[in-house]
Amino acid sequence: MDSFHMETKDWLEQELRKNQKWERSQGGSWFWQRIGKIPFKILDKLTPEFIHRKIGTALDELGKFVQTGGGYLSSEKAVTNFFKDERIRTLSDVSRLPVRQMDAAAEHVASTRGKAAAVQGASTGFGGIFTLSIDIPLLLGLQLKTVQDIAMCYGFDPKLPEERLFIVKVLQFISSDASGKKLVLRQARQITEDPGAARQEVISELQGWREVVYSYRDRWGWKKLFQMVPVAGLLFGAITNRNVIRELAETAEVFYRKRKIEERLGWYEVHQEA
Repeated sequence: MDSFHMETKDWLEQELRKNQKWERSQGGSWFWQRIGKIPFKILDKLTPEFIHRKIGTALDELGKFVQTGGGYLSSEKAVTNFFKDERIRTLSDVSRLPVRQMDAAAEHVASTRGKAAAVQGASTGFGGIFTLSIDIPLLLGLQLKTVQDIAMCYGFDPKLPEERLFIVKVLQFISSDASGKKLVLRQARQITEDPGAARQEVISELQGWREVVYSYRDRWGWKKLFQMVPVAGLLFGAITNRNVIRELAETAEVFYRKRKIEERLGWYEVHQEA
C-alpha cells in the first residue's frame, strides 16, 4: 500500500480548503505597483547601454527556459537533497510520499534558497545602482530554480513543457493585481486539466514571459530604492532578495500542494466508485 493512503479524505479536503482560503486572500495594491516603477525609470536613464544589452541577453536566456528549459532546468538528481531519506531518489519515489513530508522538503528548499538570495542581494547591492541592474536577471534565475525545486518536492517534473508553463503562471501570479491573480488561477487549472493543449501554448507564452520579467522588476522596484546607494545597498539587497524568494516559495508551495491534494482526492473518488 502506498504511504499516501495514510492520509484520509477528510484531512485532504480540510487542507484543500486552507489552500483555497489563501488564494482568496491574495490581492494587489495599485499604489505600490505604481511607485515600484520609479527606481527603474531612473535606472533606464542612468544605466550605460552595455548594461542594458547584458540585461536583454539575460532576459532572452530566461525566455529559452519556457521553450526548452535552457540553462535553468533543474535536475531530478537534486531530489535526494530535498528529503532526509536516502531511499528517495526519483520523482516516482516522491509521488508516493505523504503530503506532510513533501511540505517539509519544500520548506527546506525555501529556507536554502532564501539564504542564497540574501547573499546574492548583498553582493549586487554593494555597488549601488549599476549592480542593481545586474541583480534583476540573477534574482529571476534563482526564482526559476526555486519554483522548479518546489515542484519536484511535490513530485512534478519541470522538464515537461506544461510544467515549465505552469512555473510561468506561478511567477505571473506573484506580479499580478487582484483581477490578474484570478485569471492566472484559471489558466493554471487549465494547464493541469489539459496538458496537451498547454504544450501548444508554450511558444506563444514567450512574449508573456518577457512581460513577467518586467512586471517583476517593477513590482520589487520600490523595495530596492535604498539598494541604489553604494555599500548601504548591501544590507537592503540582502533583505529584499530574501523576502522576494520567501514570497515566491510560499506561492509555489500553495500551487503545487493544491495540485497534489486534488490529485489524491481524485484517487479516492475513483476507488470509492469502484
